[in-house]
Amino acid sequence: MESIWKKDVQIAERESLSSNIKTDIAIIGAGMAGILIGYFLKKSGISCVILEADRIGSGQTGNTTAKITFQHGVIYDRLIQKFGEEKALQYVNANKKAIDKYFRIVTEEGIDCMLEECDAYLYSRNGMKQLEDEFTAAQKLGVQAELTKDSNLPFDISIALKYSKQAQFHPLKFLKAISEQLEVYENTKVKAIEGKKLITENGVVLAEKIVIATHFPFINAPGYYFLRMHQERSYVIALENAPQLNGMYRGIDEDGLSFRNSGNYLLVGGGGHRTGENSSGGKYDLLRSRIKEYFPGSNEVAHWSAQDCMPIDGIPYIGQFSSSSPDIFVATGFQKWGMTSSMVSAEVISELIKGNPHPYPVFSPQRFNLSASAEQLAEDTIKAVKGLSAGIFKIPDEEISQIPCGHGGIVEYDGEKVGIYKNEEGKIFTVSTRCSHLGCQLEWNPDELSWDCPCHGSRFDYHGKLLNNPAIEDLKR
Repeated sequence: MESIWKKDVQIAERESLSSNIKTDIAIIGAGMAGILIGYFLKKSGISCVILEADRIGSGQTGNTTAKITFQHGVIYDRLIQKFGEEKALQYVNANKKAIDKYFRIVTEEGIDCMLEECDAYLYSRNGMKQLEDEFTAAQKLGVQAELTKDSNLPFDISIALKYSKQAQFHPLKFLKAISEQLEVYENTKVKAIEGKKLITENGVVLAEKIVIATHFPFINAPGYYFLRMHQERSYVIALENAPQLNGMYRGIDEDGLSFRNSGNYLLVGGGGHRTGENSSGGKYDLLRSRIKEYFPGSNEVAHWSAQDCMPIDGIPYIGQFSSSSPDIFVATGFQKWGMTSSMVSAEVISELIKGNPHPYPVFSPQRFNLSASAEQLAEDTIKAVKGLSAGIFKIPDEEISQIPCGHGGIVEYDGEKVGIYKNEEGKIFTVSTRCSHLGCQLEWNPDELSWDCPCHGSRFDYHGKLLNNPAIEDLKR
């Protein structure tokens, strides 16, 4: 289950940290956000090092659908209603500028990364009003958009909202090129931050300022981002012998799919759900059934999934980590729009590090709008309480023998809950079902063969190895 981006790009391996070092800026995380922040700082003459727990681009950047767009779903009508036109305009202008910056960097650096301009569409098969309202909001913000019923999708639509001059590219080809000039230490997990010290297993990094660009912050306090976000998963299948579409499409209906071409491939995405809530599985099979209906002559060449941090008010957190930590910065909560949000993060955080004011205060992590956040905050709280309390209640007794080969589940053994995965040969792998982050009970995800946390989105493979933060420790086996 590897993305098409990972199949044809090899990024040279970097050394791990092996001694104590000192730097002006330490960036934690070598995905698109961390690498772009480092790139911007280096261009400004500021020395920095990047610390990556795994490999460059090994996290969500390698699993994105790589759309570079300010079309972030049905968002602008809501932003205007909840935050006002001024802040909504900050949001759209920041993301417009991000698109332009990708083209400028690719031109200046001479990067071959399949960057191309294209249109982006939101479509609905069931109604029109939501997209009509979004079109009105876009007009208020000066966004070039139009309503249309024309598309070359393999089914009829009620209406689509078209945004011109958006873009798409190959994210790892771009990341490889801009990371070559940066100082990156791979396989160097930061375990803790103590003042200006970053503690790793093989050395200490002393930095004047610190940037946390780890997808989901691994520090619980201050900041309390685990109370301000949840995580969601989505699934993608890449096809060959499928048609070329005239842009990037995203369905806004509950069962809507996303489509975009990359070279000779067509990427079809969907099946999204909150992390830790896919015990029945079947997300890839659902996509395959829709693909068989729409593109019967196509062939599957790859499938993979992605994970996104969803902030409670629908806006990323980019800026100072907390009011009590002026020298620590954060970039997180990108929802499903990590490419433009990463570029916005690079601009914002590099400006803040240089001592300049926040260019787009709408993204400031110090904001809190109760009316804009109340509904999602209540839902996230219910989910967290449910996950934390799950161990209090007795589950039905289940024998290991009842779990079929190729499946996983939770059983009671000697009075304790144990996570069991039995592979196709019948070999059994056992782990604790308590998330190493804050102790929520994990749920088995049969589509990914992983243990997922419904509270804050940490994930572990069936050996107990950490796959996604905010947890920083593996599961007990």
